[in-house]
Amino acid sequence: MDAKDWNVYIDKFGDYLRLERSLSDNSLKAYLSDIDKLQQFADLSDWDLSPLQIEQKHLLTFLEYIFNLGMTAASQARILAGVKAFYKFLLYRDHIDKNPSLLLEGPKIDRKLPDTLSFSEVEQILSAVNLSTNEGIRNRAIIETLYSSGMRVTELTELLISNLYTDIGFIRIIGKGNKERIVPIGQDALKYIQMYTEHVRRHLNVEAGQEDYLFLNRRGSKLSRVMIFNIVRDAAQGAGITKKVSPHTFRHSFATHLVEGGANLRAVQDMLGHVSITTTEIYSHLDRDYLRQVITKFHPRSKRPIRFDD
Repeated sequence: MDAKDWNVYIDKFGDYLRLERSLSDNSLKAYLSDIDKLQQFADLSDWDLSPLQIEQKHLLTFLEYIFNLGMTAASQARILAGVKAFYKFLLYRDHIDKNPSLLLEGPKIDRKLPDTLSFSEVEQILSAVNLSTNEGIRNRAIIETLYSSGMRVTELTELLISNLYTDIGFIRIIGKGNKERIVPIGQDALKYIQMYTEHVRRHLNVEAGQEDYLFLNRRGSKLSRVMIFNIVRDAAQGAGITKKVSPHTFRHSFATHLVEGGANLRAVQDMLGHVSITTTEIYSHLDRDYLRQVITKFHPRSKRPIRFDD
């Protein structure tokens, strides 16, 4: 087997992911790492085959190999997803006539429900933020935005003023792979964003090139992911919340409260920016639990976090 054969097609795959799929550097590295593992196993097995000659039986042997390594089910599933994407690409580009990975199935993964906050805990954290300081006003706006939109932490750090449509209550979010989505944002979040921009941000000496980023540090440059994590953690601790709280906790809470409120899963999928509905379905059993709780207690929730109008 000529290693160059693998390198040629892996390079083409990388170009496809970067240029046509617009994947982030981290996602690109993950996909290429998965194919690199397959190539390494092919070398160890002395198959003397190019990637175009790989058959289903070879991939099954590879899956058995990574299983015996003791990898978690999630890791095995991720590697298989990378291999499937590679061979789907080769088929798409007419390099192969048949996809050897088509019928392969990964290990069954028990989806662990993400940690969430109750609506009262969200309010507790928000109320504990000190609004007497500039940082406190900014931090309240940040947490309100996280909970009100369900955006990821990176999406928050990249949020632009030019992507705020405050007059109609929507924001444009640039998600994974530079995919855009327009999502509604609550009035409370808009109120604190306005307070921050008018009373704090306008008085900062903004660094060149940072003028359009919404949330800035005291030096006038955009906040880092680590800084957002610290802001959220400190706010939760200050409110006496003992759970481990991160920016993603607010994203999961946002989705949970939407489902509890009766939102359609497809709508939640769109707002979260999930590519696959199966990712969103981890929240679906919350709706059943919520209904069961209501029936058991024989009365509706006294306070609904989010109201949906028919």
